Amino acid sequence: MGDSIFGILFSSIFVSNIILSRFLGMCSFLGVSKNFNNSLGMGAAVTFVMLLATMLSYALYHLILVPFDLTYLKTLVFILSIATLVQLVEMFMKKTMPALHKAMGIYLPLITTNCAILGIALINVESNYNFLQSVANSIGTSLGYTMAILLFSCIREKLNEDMIPSCLRNLPIALITAACMSIAMMGMSGIH
Repeated sequence: MGDSIFGILFSSIFVSNIILSRFLGMCSFLGVSKNFNNSLGMGAAVTFVMLLATMLSYALYHLILVPFDLTYLKTLVFILSIATLVQLVEMFMKKTMPALHKAMGIYLPLITTNCAILGIALINVESNYNFLQSVANSIGTSLGYTMAILLFSCIREKLNEDMIPSCLRNLPIALITAACMSIAMMGMSGIH
């Protein structure tokens, strides 16, 4: 529990980046990153839901699972609570903020299946973080996710498909690019 808030933030953004180091959230990373605006929308949606899911999972774990000695159910409880949370947020936004709901479009349902959201809830529990540390890890992780997907979308937009052999176009060059980004992030692995 000696981890400082700044250390957790820095580490979760750069050193243990959820996409480039832990390889969680790859489906949305590869699927939504074809243009900058979609990536920005997905990053904002992930940030919002990840923060809410972190607070909910922390409360469920420490107020229900630990006192009743049901910690072995954490993965199941986190999956169900995150899926329910996303559906409730979507219904609330649709009713009270239709413009924002329309702007987020498909991003909210996509987040229900984003393993990065579940991953951060489990990482916080496994790291034995308190509430403030969990929130800091969630914010840092979502910022790291957003940074990675925005950088990736910029690279993908700049790639000239005509210059790439046909066998490497689309997903193959995307995977090669993601691997190069991941290797570049490994240079920070010794920093804590």
